[in-house]
Amino acid sequence: MAATIVFPDAAALACTYVREQLVARGMQVPVGTRVPNPRPPRFVRIERIGGPRLDLVTDRPRLDVHCWGASEEDAHDLAQLVRALLLAIPGWRGAAAYDVAEVGGPNTLPDPTSGQDRVALAVEIELRGKALA
Repeated sequence: MAATIVFPDAAALACTYVREQLVARGMQVPVGTRVPNPRPPRFVRIERIGGPRLDLVTDRPRLDVHCWGASEEDAHDLAQLVRALLLAIPGWRGAAAYDVAEVGGPNTLPDPTSGQDRVALAVEIELRGKALA
């Protein structure tokens, strides 16, 4: 019988990591899996949009990352920082995340609902699962 493996919540893990890294840089930017209500001038939304399990213990979720800003330049700068942070996630808090690949570089994507400036990108992060006891 094969081992029963459970994987971490990729979006929650990425949100926690990005939030902590922004705070460490003196930036109080909301980071989550949903658009905050009310909308602040700057925020980051990270959501899993698929991605395969590669083998028994490796998941490779694809994450969509959207960064809103008070201006196009602000959204761009926030996206570039979040991009750099996510590309540096391997090894954070042990080896849960051990590889990351950019699958969609930053692109301007104004929010059709609010008209607010937004920049989007996508990454895939390899995560190691744990066997259930």
